[in-house]
Amino acid sequence: MMRIANCSGFYGDRLSAAREQVEGGPIDVLTGDWLAELTMLILAGNRMKGRPGYATTFVKQLSDVLATCLDRGIKIVSNAGGLDPEACAQAIRDLGLPAKVATVTGDDLMPRLPELGPLVNLDTGETLTGKPVTANAYLGGFPIAAALSAGADVVVTGRVTDAALVTGPGIWRYGWGPADLDALAGSVVAGHVIECGCQATGGNYAFFDEIPDLAHCGFPIAELHDDGSSVITKHPGTGGAVTVGTVTAQLLYEIAGPRYPGPDVTARFDTIRLMQEGPDRVSVSGVRGEAPPPTLKAAVNVLGGYRNTMTLVVTGLDADRKAQVAEEAVWARVPRETFEQTYTERNGDLLRITVMDPDRRKAGRLFSSAVVETGLASYPGFYGLTPPGDASPYGVYWPVAVPRVTASVTLDGVAVPFEEAVPEAGEAAPVVPEGAEAPGPWFSPPMPIPLNGEEELRPLGLIAGARSGDKGGNANLGVWVRSADHYAWLRSYLTADRLPELLPEVAGLRVDRHTFPNLLAVNFVVHGLLGQGVAASPLMDAQAKALGERLRAALVPLP
Repeated sequence: MMRIANCSGFYGDRLSAAREQVEGGPIDVLTGDWLAELTMLILAGNRMKGRPGYATTFVKQLSDVLATCLDRGIKIVSNAGGLDPEACAQAIRDLGLPAKVATVTGDDLMPRLPELGPLVNLDTGETLTGKPVTANAYLGGFPIAAALSAGADVVVTGRVTDAALVTGPGIWRYGWGPADLDALAGSVVAGHVIECGCQATGGNYAFFDEIPDLAHCGFPIAELHDDGSSVITKHPGTGGAVTVGTVTAQLLYEIAGPRYPGPDVTARFDTIRLMQEGPDRVSVSGVRGEAPPPTLKAAVNVLGGYRNTMTLVVTGLDADRKAQVAEEAVWARVPRETFEQTYTERNGDLLRITVMDPDRRKAGRLFSSAVVETGLASYPGFYGLTPPGDASPYGVYWPVAVPRVTASVTLDGVAVPFEEAVPEAGEAAPVVPEGAEAPGPWFSPPMPIPLNGEEELRPLGLIAGARSGDKGGNANLGVWVRSADHYAWLRSYLTADRLPELLPEVAGLRVDRHTFPNLLAVNFVVHGLLGQGVAASPLMDAQAKALGERLRAALVPLP
């Protein structure tokens, strides 16, 4: 068994987490995820300003724990290299400790763009016309394993899949090959659970009142076994909790259908089995794997133009009419047609008006000054939350499929021989049909709600948890319950056609629903809700983080 501990779920996560994981109990590997689609764009901006193109907080964390990790033989694997893994590796060497530092590169597609041909958006089918500022393929775990096998103490990568940070050490420790699909798939699931840090241990959990000491939430650990099964846990004495519910919530985060494709394997999320083994211990088993796709997914970022947002407060009586008057006044000063795009959003007392345009001048003070000029000729109680200001650049995320690339592995500047083999696609097992009955003796509800045959409108969140997030321009919304009876109702009631009735912002968009009877869950993919990706989305909730909670507040006819 190998203990793999996560210490970061995003660039900006808790700095003390690495020290907490290293000092909190025995671990074998320390991992951290610093990259998201948006992060690559942020790092590109940093590099344009002469700042590092990697996650500098990773190096700061290592300054606290690297000596201890070397003493205890703890390996460190991170994608904090971002756009410049070699510079990140050198910064680690500059700490002055005798660590062998490896890098995994080859993900950067910018030098190869001319040979890749048209870049077709996987979500929309559109062909990219703008000039990319970043283009990175998602690499897998085999090059990480090669670096560890060569003797690396620290492995720094560019863009790899989040789960590869767990799959790579698994391949290294257990000697899995490309044909060990079930074991690889199990490690992908374990990696997916712990990749977002405290989200597996009670963070952002729908039933948060069940989570003790959330303020001191512990980071997750995956005890990975040689068959790919795992136990998700955390160090004793830390806050939070590891339950079937917290693990289910994270499993449903930022996924689509039952097949979860990656560079090493396609993991079947409809085969996952969860069981509460004890306090803060959830076993993950039964995961089946299929061959990976013949291509790799790549994330391309393009500068889309400039945007500006002004936020006004509308309170008291006749708030809807006040918002209308505010908009009319603004567009009288500067017509909507002035801008390439305009977007208005009401959220409670807040009225947000956003403009987007290739011309920085128009999106800048031309717009914001026009809003301010209405201040004494608008609705009663007018005041704003944002002063007039310049526009800021925004980026567009463009997901594409590219031919497989061969990673490069170096150890302290010396190339490590590496050749990745990919199994041929075999016959795929059928996905669990939507009408399948939910298994469930391992998934018992702590407080079942009796079904008495009568219905009344009550919040869906009384029986259902939810977690939502972003995948490019799409939003993912996973909903689960805690008993088979509740799941039978959920699966019947909460359909793709019903979702727009409960979430008006979804109306008019394509909605796909996938069922996961083994998790007592359904998952929705809302296409286009976030426009051209998080960096370009004008929504206040640009990453759809609260979409699930808005759904849980919706009134539904609960039995």
